[in-house]
Amino acid sequence: MTGLLAGPASAQGETPGGASGTVARTVGDARYEPGPCPRTPEALEELKGARCGTLTVPENRAKTDSRKITLGVAIVPATSDKPKPDPIVVLVGGPGNDAVGQAKMIVGGRLNTDRDVILMSQRGTYSADPELTCRNIDEFEARAVGLVYNAPSTEREHLAVIQACHDRLAARGVDLGAYNDIQSSADYADLRRALNLPQWNVYGISYGTHLALGYMRDHPEGIRSVALDGVLPPSKAGFAQAWSSAKQGIDSMFKACEEQPACNSRYPDLPATFDRMIHQLTAKPITTTVKTPGSPEPVKVVLDGGALMNWMTTATHVAPGVPRSLDELAHGNPQRVAEQWAASRVTPEYDGRISHGLEYGVFCSSMVPYETEAQSVKGAEANFPGFPASVQAQAPQFTFVREDCAGWNVPAVPPSAREVTRSDIPTLVMSGGFDSQTGAESGTYVARTLPRSTVVTIPYNPHVVLATSKCAQSIAVSFFNTPTAPNTGCLKDVEPPKFEIGP
Repeated sequence: MTGLLAGPASAQGETPGGASGTVARTVGDARYEPGPCPRTPEALEELKGARCGTLTVPENRAKTDSRKITLGVAIVPATSDKPKPDPIVVLVGGPGNDAVGQAKMIVGGRLNTDRDVILMSQRGTYSADPELTCRNIDEFEARAVGLVYNAPSTEREHLAVIQACHDRLAARGVDLGAYNDIQSSADYADLRRALNLPQWNVYGISYGTHLALGYMRDHPEGIRSVALDGVLPPSKAGFAQAWSSAKQGIDSMFKACEEQPACNSRYPDLPATFDRMIHQLTAKPITTTVKTPGSPEPVKVVLDGGALMNWMTTATHVAPGVPRSLDELAHGNPQRVAEQWAASRVTPEYDGRISHGLEYGVFCSSMVPYETEAQSVKGAEANFPGFPASVQAQAPQFTFVREDCAGWNVPAVPPSAREVTRSDIPTLVMSGGFDSQTGAESGTYVARTLPRSTVVTIPYNPHVVLATSKCAQSIAVSFFNTPTAPNTGCLKDVEPPKFEIGP
């Protein structure tokens, strides 16, 4: 792909204006046009004063007759009176989230302290054209909390919904095979050139770390430094890794409770309680109703073993209440777990905002082709031995994805896209100690081939430490100012959570 971007850049129109976002510029097949800020689901104060526009690129660079697509761009100014000349471009996760719509988290994380921050909607996301959202999937996910998690009937309905999304997007003429890591990383290479930036820095979040590692490998030109937050290595991304990450985060959270006398006394041996409830709910699911902020009507919730496993994977975000919630469930009161499980799925935050075209484009091209079902199950057995087969069959965060990809029908990315990234670009590798979605061990893993990397685990924090940790924010700002010697002194002051102690 780098060959398509080779050769001298040619500007058309006005004289290039750096990253001002006020000058039109064409580089190869890509063109940046200044204009209104990209649409967001709600007005964002963080975008006031931003310089905005669109980047137009080929949908599929492998096809000479490919149509063009546009990606929304917002450049949020630095708060410093004397900003540094090299901005930070943020690659967000999902896959399928829109960086522009996450400006509140990014600015709240103080990334624009000393540098402008560049937010671009990845291809297919909410503020891109075309946007590849499918509300029918979001509606099903909200309704699925009331279905038995791994039942054949649930699977049939799930697959039908995904296929309907696929067929609708394909009928619009979307080249679904072009929504993958290879094309997205080339989009960012084009953006840097189109903004006439000699250098910039990269901040990758969750799946955005997967994309950033590929971008570092395939388009290293002009990258001054890279920060990774919640690491998903391309060479290991898949279902077995999901099981490993879940184990790491959950065990760390249980250990933190064990280390606090009050928590350990009130909730002893949480791993055994969790294991017992997985088996008990698999044999006999509990059905209840709850109220959630995302629904005016009571929501039906079915808690079985698979639902509990997935709740626990996301519940590290509300760690202080997890021991109490699990204990109440074990004593016949499922309401707290049911409310949290429903709230994570029945929420306006995701309704109509996730690009399922990009989500499945990545899953089905970069992950599923490179891992067998047997490898996935082996990962489950290694990390949660003895769990029921029905629970082990569906990795947390990836329910029925292998089956979905059979119908999504896009080509696999080349094997080179799964190679480890070897680079001497200064890199900050950050993980949360409670991260059960991209476990902290992944940070150590990617650092093996990044000789100028600094590896940091923020204790007691869940997935995406920029959103939860002032210490992580401070380290990130320090890193971009001194990429080979970030100040990590705040780590010694990070305190464990105060776990709730119920009656």
